[in-house]
Amino acid sequence: MLASWAVEEMSDADLADERLEKRLALILSALGERPTASIPAACGGHAETTAAYRFFNNENAVPQAILQPHYQRTRQRIAENRVVLMIQDTTELDLTRPEVQVVGAGPMDGSARRGAFLHLMEAFTDDGTPLGAVWADVWTRSDEEISRSQEEKQKQRKVTPIEEKESYRWLEGLRQARAVAQESPTTTCVCIADSEADIYEVIAEGRDNGHSIPWLIRASADRSLLETGEAQEQAAHLRETVMAAPVLFTQPIDVRGRTPKTGCETRGRRQARTDRKTEVEVRATTVTLKPPRRPDRKLPPVTANVVQVRELDPPQGDEPVEWILVTTLPIDTEENVRTIIQYYTVRWLIEVFFRVLKSGCRVEERRFEHIDRLLPCLAVYVIVAWRTMMVCRMGRSCPDIDCEAIFEPAEWKAVYMVVKRKSPPKQPPRLEEIIRLIGQLGGWVNRPNRKDLPGVQTIWLGLQRMHDLASAWIIFGPGADQEVV
Repeated sequence: MLASWAVEEMSDADLADERLEKRLALILSALGERPTASIPAACGGHAETTAAYRFFNNENAVPQAILQPHYQRTRQRIAENRVVLMIQDTTELDLTRPEVQVVGAGPMDGSARRGAFLHLMEAFTDDGTPLGAVWADVWTRSDEEISRSQEEKQKQRKVTPIEEKESYRWLEGLRQARAVAQESPTTTCVCIADSEADIYEVIAEGRDNGHSIPWLIRASADRSLLETGEAQEQAAHLRETVMAAPVLFTQPIDVRGRTPKTGCETRGRRQARTDRKTEVEVRATTVTLKPPRRPDRKLPPVTANVVQVRELDPPQGDEPVEWILVTTLPIDTEENVRTIIQYYTVRWLIEVFFRVLKSGCRVEERRFEHIDRLLPCLAVYVIVAWRTMMVCRMGRSCPDIDCEAIFEPAEWKAVYMVVKRKSPPKQPPRLEEIIRLIGQLGGWVNRPNRKDLPGVQTIWLGLQRMHDLASAWIIFGPGADQEVV
């Protein structure tokens, strides 16, 4: 059954071959309906599986060409919203194999792991509904880069222009976000990134008033400030200055516990912490950042706003929760500061997106001999991950809309009959109700009076079962008198 959403998403595909474009929609539909299944299991037959692998091996099926129609649809969805958060982040794709390694995969770090890196910019509404990918970049490292000593790397990094560094991706992402924002003048677009994007060139680029876009970055470095005022003469660094500002408000938060990935981890942000309810205090101020010296260019001073969120009374032995957020968004009122914090909390959803991509769609486990064949498959799964996460989040953001806004009649009716054990209603139910039923198919326990909705894991498992049930509904169930697609 060819999913209508896949046809719509790929309607502008241009692969220089009409047959390839039709095949792309078929593959997207098949993998989207069964995201965790193997490619043969998702495609459903020898001929379909062979066609899929031939597609991934076709020279015209390059990742950017596959993603381009999705980018275009994302831009259309962005233009329909008042506020859009364009969140960029990087994730590892570990393609290490026990025996024969994937040809073209590069070293991940100093160990024997091999793979690639995906840098993605995903658009979200301010309540966390994913709108789709805006831009993506994939690259591998060379063995020569890894073989250099840490001292050699640091020395080389100081004299290398940012355009020749991996960190250039953050600057390129900001430019891509700016270009999209200019196409949607009625939408407020904000570019958001974690502390890895705390690079002065990125900050300076985002302050180009002629072509700027609001941005929000979590600070990593305690940057030096220009001493332009009395307070800054006494505290010439970022953290000291914001700590000297008055507390605007306090609020309770829930802190999720964690364990360090390695026993030798020394960074404060990566230390172990316990689950707890705690209270944070919030401060905000405006600073002028002192530009660092660069061998190839002179960077300007940058004036930006800073918001600090800091835990008041952490448990003994735990690092206090602290965010220092640097932004061009206004801090004139308490409401503005709360908005900045709320926007940054949405940033976590790109981590959830990567979990869907790697654990739900299992992209790292796809068995390709050469990375040039795996990357087109990765591009398809980026779209599949968006669709899976969008279904999950729509139940939260638009619970009362008609479920046929997302699901075909055969899909929701089959799910309704199997889970409820009774005939489906004549009128389509609310979206939230069907999301709960799909979650039940994936193992979510829909106990009486439960208020929270299913998470992405139970949704992606439930969607697979929904596809099988919908196929049965059309082929030999109540929908058998309709045309089989």
